[in-house]
Amino acid sequence: MAGTPREAEARLGPIGALLCRLVFLAIFLPGPVLLAVGVTVDPRQSPTDFWGLLAGGVLATIVGVGFGVFGLRLVTRSRRDARRLATAGVAATAEVLTVANHLGGEDPGLELRLRISGPGFATFEADTIRADDPALVPGTLLAVLVDPTDRLFSIT
Repeated sequence: MAGTPREAEARLGPIGALLCRLVFLAIFLPGPVLLAVGVTVDPRQSPTDFWGLLAGGVLATIVGVGFGVFGLRLVTRSRRDARRLATAGVAATAEVLTVANHLGGEDPGLELRLRISGPGFATFEADTIRADDPALVPGTLLAVLVDPTDRLFSIT
């Protein structure tokens, strides 16, 4: 039995993935560096510097490691999903069933309910969010790529 349908994240090429990983590494590193500097300060000579650097280092490490690991996992998952769809994906068709305005975040768009069908898997319905496009109306057919084993899909 296949799992819940899930849309693959935006495709990242190798250069985009490298740049994202470097950014997340830059988010991750300042905390441990600040913590290491704080540990090297002699608390007897400058107790406020010691405790300030130590507290700042601990806080920056917790926040930076959290965001860094989260970002690295997103990039890794996106690349893995793209590779899976490229190797195991089958061409399919998605019919737009409903269209609603989506007002989430800074990029308003359209929330689509799709019926996805193709060879090698049972027809299923899924939701996605797309940029505002007047051509996206109920009944529109879209090309999709689907991994039949777990219903991972990507609109092509």
